[in-house]
Amino acid sequence: MTQDLDAIFAALADPTRRAILSMLLEDDMAVTDVADPFEMSLTGISKHLTILTRAGLITQEKRGRVKWCKLEPDALREASVWMQGFGQFEAINLDAFEAFLAREFGADT
Repeated sequence: MTQDLDAIFAALADPTRRAILSMLLEDDMAVTDVADPFEMSLTGISKHLTILTRAGLITQEKRGRVKWCKLEPDALREASVWMQGFGQFEAINLDAFEAFLAREFGADT
């Protein structure tokens, strides 16, 4: 469980990866469509997608010549349950959790 949580929180630590997850809330997307709004190379986006895939937050599959990304919302359940144990957070309210960490540890966010 700890290893899974570590991978999930490490993946969520990056704002680009959080933005990608938000985009995938709407629907499955081709990798090129995921990359479109970001000012980085396709290789850079692919590295972010690999981290999200390894954390189990998304899946990727090839359909014809196009690689598609799909959100796996159940992967956040374990992290959500862990955060609810603190009693201060709503399920999957990552903004509140980030603010809490900034207050408690003086982290720059």
